[in-house]
Amino acid sequence: MLLLLQKVFLTPEELKDWGWRIPFVIGALLAIFAAVMRRKLQETEAFEEAKKVTKPTGSIRGLLKYPRELLLVVGLTAGGTAAFYTFTTYMQTFVKLSVGLTADQTTYVIFGSLLFATLLQPVYGALSDRIGRKPLLIFFGVAGTISTIPILTALKETKSPFMAFLLICAAWIFVAGYTSINAIVKAELFPTNVRALGVGLPYAITVSVFGGTAPAVALYFKSLGHEDWFYYYLSGMIFLSLIIYSTMRDTKHESAMHRHE
Repeated sequence: MLLLLQKVFLTPEELKDWGWRIPFVIGALLAIFAAVMRRKLQETEAFEEAKKVTKPTGSIRGLLKYPRELLLVVGLTAGGTAAFYTFTTYMQTFVKLSVGLTADQTTYVIFGSLLFATLLQPVYGALSDRIGRKPLLIFFGVAGTISTIPILTALKETKSPFMAFLLICAAWIFVAGYTSINAIVKAELFPTNVRALGVGLPYAITVSVFGGTAPAVALYFKSLGHEDWFYYYLSGMIFLSLIIYSTMRDTKHESAMHRHE
């Protein structure tokens, strides 16, 4: 949106003066639209069926009956959210400060890579419906552990915007193995009566701790003069999640979506 406003409709001065507010206004209007739309959505058949069997127990007490599932959400989210924030939020800073691309080059590279990532989501999601969730998560874990350090190292050394674009897209080939299915995997861990809280609470905490802090950790290592330490940190986080992926059940084949306890 900012790229379109800057290159087509507004001058750089207008964009800096007031144009930057436009996406926020659009976002606020879309939030209202989404809230209205959600109020009118029909509940799923599984939820309606569950209400006949048991009352929703969206409480911490009810949630503590599923400690293994809670820990699974934390474990399978930690590496994935760190990778997601690295190749979205932090990547714009990285290619500008560390790679040395101009502001325009950075915008085009990040826009292109995010477009590529968006196209991968339904493809990987459909693939998981055919072969299961676990193979995609393991693919992300193995490829991410092995490839993160070489990709980020090569990315820092290149001065070509096109090569930077290709390297970030290469990262998305494995990161999409997590981002495309992580929500459904978490939902399939919990029965209907605690699903919303079971997914939302540990996920939010884990994203805050490991995802939201990824750019800060990267910049901290950069300030110490050891930017490459972050590459190992991220690879290690993905490896820890890989251990979880390897030991958890495949929720596609052993789903709790239709359990009403």
